[in-house]
Amino acid sequence: MSLLNDASRFALYNRYIIDLAPLQTYYSALLFEPSLSNVRQIFGDGLHKYFKVMPQVPDRWGAEMQKLEGHNGAVNAVAFSPDGKTVASGSDDKTIRLWDAATGEMKPKLVGHDDMVTAVAFSPDGKTVASGSLDKTVGLWDAATGQRRKLEGHEGAITSVAFSPHGKMIASASCGNIIRLWDPAAEQKQELKGHDDWINAVTFSHDGRMLASGSVDKTVRLWDVWAGKERCKLRGHDDWVNTVAFSPDGKTVASGAWDDSFRLWDAATGKERCKLEGYGGEVTSVTFSPDGKTVASGSVDNTIGLWDVATGERRKLEGHQEAVTSVAFSPDSKMVASGSNDETVRLWNAATGVKSQRPGGHDEEVTVVTFSPDGNTVASGSYDETIKLWDAGTGKERQTLKGHDGWVTVVIFSPDGSIVASGSGDTTVRLWDIATGEERQKFEGHDGEVTSVTFSPDGTMVASGSDDKTVRLWDAATGEERQKHKTSTAVSRIVFSNDGSNLATNIGQLDLGLASVTHQASVTKLQTTTMLDSSWIKVLGADFLWLPHEYRGVTHDAFGSCLVVGQASGAVSFFSFK
Repeated sequence: MSLLNDASRFALYNRYIIDLAPLQTYYSALLFEPSLSNVRQIFGDGLHKYFKVMPQVPDRWGAEMQKLEGHNGAVNAVAFSPDGKTVASGSDDKTIRLWDAATGEMKPKLVGHDDMVTAVAFSPDGKTVASGSLDKTVGLWDAATGQRRKLEGHEGAITSVAFSPHGKMIASASCGNIIRLWDPAAEQKQELKGHDDWINAVTFSHDGRMLASGSVDKTVRLWDVWAGKERCKLRGHDDWVNTVAFSPDGKTVASGAWDDSFRLWDAATGKERCKLEGYGGEVTSVTFSPDGKTVASGSVDNTIGLWDVATGERRKLEGHQEAVTSVAFSPDSKMVASGSNDETVRLWNAATGVKSQRPGGHDEEVTVVTFSPDGNTVASGSYDETIKLWDAGTGKERQTLKGHDGWVTVVIFSPDGSIVASGSGDTTVRLWDIATGEERQKFEGHDGEVTSVTFSPDGTMVASGSDDKTVRLWDAATGEERQKHKTSTAVSRIVFSNDGSNLATNIGQLDLGLASVTHQASVTKLQTTTMLDSSWIKVLGADFLWLPHEYRGVTHDAFGSCLVVGQASGAVSFFSFK
């Protein structure tokens, strides 16, 4: 039974690439399968025919069940159909897509908006999808045929749409400060006024009598739908309110905001019940599970939080590579759908106790990776303020270099490969001994983040550029500042000429007035045969290996047949081909 379950997870998780390029079943799908899975254990030996070094992957399956790919822009909204069989998503690519929640199959997309789609919602009978867009319209789509009716009247971009539980009313909010209530026949019923700034979210209570709204004015407001009047104003957030949700029994309102928190409120009295914090960024979306036991939240820190309403404890779901914009529960509370700026929709097992796993590496996003001149060592820098050295032949970490008090912006090897220079947000440049890991020099003088560093051809000098609009020249042996050049803007790229007499930068050439120097002896760099092109690793110019989102990374470097990729998760992945 475990083999069948594992095979099912394998097929669901890799559906997109198997459909796109079936042969990647034996390459990409198998390579990124959890290392202890039955499928990997049985069929994984064949990978050694093609790879000398393979990236680290998790041991076991995590909570993520499927990754739905197809949008060509950030996914701004997700929603389950009432029967839980379909997921709708709206995107910056101006489309709404419908997905089979069981198989991940993408149904025909809904096209018609003239700008980004910001909101989606199913009608209670599942026959209609409502959408909001920056084109200032609300779309009502027949889920079976894709035909659209258009509701017009808002003067600004639509930010949120919601069906009432009985399906007889639709609420829409926009960048204006007015909520509009419509009937499905496209006749506007009434307007709700009271917010002092644009409205980000609207939602109905489960009996349809109340409407909650969240706004840039930092308040949540509860409205009596039948009377068309504001019932109470909920104050407490310190920044924009992005999202609101009612509990299934209508007694509690949840709200999330740019103040990095979400709050639970008593719907009857308007009093704050509790404030839940622990994010590394703003809360973009909140929703209650249909059984009322859990609140799911999305955040710009790329994670989804599952909060136990009774205890306040949180489980964190990790996998998205960019901000999570929207979350939704399936009707049976067993699954969570999420949309993200990384252009994917993901489906998660809400009940699993398995924590998300991440291969070892940095604790925060990798900012830079680079090979040593001989290709045997890789250096990586990160937002976690460290530099790590890796064995390029095995992908194993050798040591961690600590000392910076800000994120590492740049790392580079000396021509002979014995020293690594690093620049940082702490305004310093540091030199590190590769053999011992000790800090040799700390160059201080810049007044802003160091943006570029390079060695002279003979390794005796180091040049650095900074946000302080200067380029400085340092003696690598003594740490003495030799020259300082003021520039019109920050220098982001810098390299010595072959004779060491001047510097080429992104804003022009700097004449250093130095005598020509000879190069230090160094190993001739092998011809690079691999490259990363968007989602594909190319070998000798041809697509060879498709990379899932989480392995595409934010920075990379290549040497010969080896490619190293630094990821947003902090992992550093090695690919070496035979």
